[in-house]
Amino acid sequence: MIKYIIFLSVLICHLTNAQSISQGVLLAHWEDNSLVGSNAFNNTYNEVWGLNINNKEYAIIGSTAGTHFIDVTDTDNIQEAFFVAGAAAGGQIIHRDYHDHNGLLYAVSDEGFSTLQIIDITTLPDSVSVLYDSREYIRRSHNIFIDTTKSVLYACIAGGDAFPYTAMASFDIADGANPQLIRTYDDIQGVPIGQVHDGYFDDGIGYLNLGPGGFMIADFSVPNDPQVLSTLGSSEYPDAGYNHSGYVSEDKTHYYMADENWDADMKVIDVTNAMDPVVKTTFDAGNDNPFSIAHNQVVAGNYLYVSYYYDGLQVYDISDPSVPVRVMEFKTTDLDPRNSYEGAWGVFPFLNSGNILISDMQNGLFVIQNPTVTTDLNEVNLEPSFSIFPNPVTDRLVVKLEDTRPSTITITDIVGQKLFEQSINTTAYEVDMRTYTPGSYTMTVERAGTYSSQIIVVK
Repeated sequence: MIKYIIFLSVLICHLTNAQSISQGVLLAHWEDNSLVGSNAFNNTYNEVWGLNINNKEYAIIGSTAGTHFIDVTDTDNIQEAFFVAGAAAGGQIIHRDYHDHNGLLYAVSDEGFSTLQIIDITTLPDSVSVLYDSREYIRRSHNIFIDTTKSVLYACIAGGDAFPYTAMASFDIADGANPQLIRTYDDIQGVPIGQVHDGYFDDGIGYLNLGPGGFMIADFSVPNDPQVLSTLGSSEYPDAGYNHSGYVSEDKTHYYMADENWDADMKVIDVTNAMDPVVKTTFDAGNDNPFSIAHNQVVAGNYLYVSYYYDGLQVYDISDPSVPVRVMEFKTTDLDPRNSYEGAWGVFPFLNSGNILISDMQNGLFVIQNPTVTTDLNEVNLEPSFSIFPNPVTDRLVVKLEDTRPSTITITDIVGQKLFEQSINTTAYEVDMRTYTPGSYTMTVERAGTYSSQIIVVK
């Protein structure tokens, strides 16, 4: 029996919510209003990936049409550089997924009569080219993950012309654009797995999110003959539901896991002993909304980055890996949370610049400044920098600063369009908000190259 420990959950939640939460600074935004939304969730966009290549930075974002390569090197002038049409496209498309390895981008879709596409990215910024576009092995796949140490691609909930739908399949991609099927998996060492919704694989160890089947750690050092190390059934951990996704800390001691259910907390699992994982605590997005729901998460250094649907980007300090502390957020949508799936879908924090990529299902790509590049997020205490009142506001908003050092105030809308800018050197300034339509806006104060932001609600 796998044991779990909920370590001071109430205290941790209190401490997390008591921290000063910085508001992310929007650097750039991209969307294409000519694209259609999905028939199921009206999501035009889905997964985001990132590339550092040939001294350039690119965001890869999936849409109902295909794969968009967005040059984000200069955040003052981001633009779509290339587009690769999906084999299946239109309102039927909800999901696409991406991973890159050895100069190739691997792309799949989970709807329609689709294919596995393998795209040469080594020729960027001049071109991209599709080297492989076949449904032999993957006609549809929900997610993919590449164990780059082994050159093995794992396709979750996948099927192609060569085999019917299966919980998971693995492929040898040592030969790049010539993938070879290793095997399919509907059980591991005799333990049935109805589905692998997603997984994280590194150096032969797989952390498997089994949807309604819970969580499993398995040894895939020999992909043809994986061994179960441990399981965590849906009755063996708190706030269990549809076990969706997770990510391992860089030292491989902790796994951060989400169940894709409304009002379900994320989990911290100590996996120091892979044979005996222990749930240490749970955490959330710092609100009591019953429709708050986590989607995808990524660990980079001492921070956990989560695309949290309606709650947008959420960033946690995991310097103490068992006690995530929420330190930054950025809302990508002003939709009211409801019993649906909308808002932030994917997150990518590995660009050389440190900038964070977020995809929003309805609003496209957001590029967010990452304070960890120049300072520690725990040292960014933005709320004391300035205060605003009243908030919500109907007519005039008063901005109060700590001192008279020169500052610049800007107001942007939800997609980052600048609506107001004013330089001041006083401790108080009044902004007339009567011409603003009801909704959410971001006020940013810039001072000596540092930024502080807060959300304004206009009634």
